[in-house]
Amino acid sequence: MSGAPEGNVEARPATEVAMSAQSAGFAESLRAAGGAKLARSAGFAKSAQSIEVLILGGGIIGLSSAWEAAKRGFRVTVLEAEEFGGQASGAAAGMLAPFSENTESPDAFFRLCADSHARYPDWVRELEELTGRSVELRGSGSLNVAFHEADFLSLRARLEWQSRYGTGFELLGASELRRLEPELSEQALGALYCPGESHVFAPKLVGALEEACRRAGVRLVAHAGRVAGLERVAGTGVAVRTAGAGSWLADRVVVCAGAWSGFVREWLPVDVPVHPIRGQICAYDGKGGRIRHMIFSSQAYWVGKKDGSLVCGASEDVAGFERSVTEQGIGRLTRWSGRAMPYLRDVSPSRGWAGLRPATLDGWPLIGSVPEAPELILACGHYRNGILLSPATAAIVGDLLQGKNDGYGNVFGIERFSPAGTTRRGLG
Repeated sequence: MSGAPEGNVEARPATEVAMSAQSAGFAESLRAAGGAKLARSAGFAKSAQSIEVLILGGGIIGLSSAWEAAKRGFRVTVLEAEEFGGQASGAAAGMLAPFSENTESPDAFFRLCADSHARYPDWVRELEELTGRSVELRGSGSLNVAFHEADFLSLRARLEWQSRYGTGFELLGASELRRLEPELSEQALGALYCPGESHVFAPKLVGALEEACRRAGVRLVAHAGRVAGLERVAGTGVAVRTAGAGSWLADRVVVCAGAWSGFVREWLPVDVPVHPIRGQICAYDGKGGRIRHMIFSSQAYWVGKKDGSLVCGASEDVAGFERSVTEQGIGRLTRWSGRAMPYLRDVSPSRGWAGLRPATLDGWPLIGSVPEAPELILACGHYRNGILLSPATAAIVGDLLQGKNDGYGNVFGIERFSPAGTTRRGLG
């Protein structure tokens, strides 16, 4: 990025702008270091090739957005506090299940999930052809299993509306279910079969996206630490200070910091209502080959992976930013595994892990520009659907960077939490 054209606000580290990390007026220091260059920035009037985009967060959403922005001609830098994909993205089971994740009605969130799922085959094909890496996309279909009569009745209601948005849905009785999945318990009364749902191997998807970003010319900065300052500069750019990688300038900033996105409310002009939910997952090595579909119940899910493992999740609790695995959390999963599939009774998982899911107050993601600071775009709060929603979110971020609307009437914007546009602090 050292060859940025004159008149550009270039994403660049503190060593290039000679700014102290302890400086209280760091935007003023940037003006002093490169004020003439900043003053000539034309903001949204510039071409994509001369616009610097700084993405905060190197998980699935940040990397997907970075790749999309680079393909559209933007000059992109990604700052990741730790390792790329080291948080919720790398810990995910990789399910692409828009119908199983939306059981109530075809609202805007369902449409976003369905749109993203429809993008996946072509998106993965392009990614794998570019990088030469497989992300193990498997069209296994899913079974939403009922163990109680009340659960079975709710599946009937789901079938009524979901069959209008897909094909091949079936409500299966107990005998039909066990023909598809012989290992399921006799206690299973039936299931809703969703043939179009699928899954990927999340760590491989993250690795492929990281490689795709490199090949597209994205600058990737790991171990940047948390955001320690964020300010608009002269109304045409944004200055960001990090704890471990110095300070950076860009025309626009995209916040994709997952469960940590709420921390930037100290620097943004509005609160960002994202909080962490710990999700614990376990895996049974060598047990996945006996399960043909993704299996969902009211208490757990199971996904067989290409390596032969069976992934089971997820126990959820509120534990702040604690990422440890607990005996209670994994124990609940093993009990349900034994109940749903008798061959897993008295079998201990081979391993367990936890990730922090970035949740919002209403369960929908935050995707959109900050109204009074359009240089700032939020793409966070995806909760347990970050893998599923990555292609659609990246497309929306790309559109927003190009000054287009999101195609959803801004229902995922920050305004839904502050409809009057009330800000906590001045915009500088």
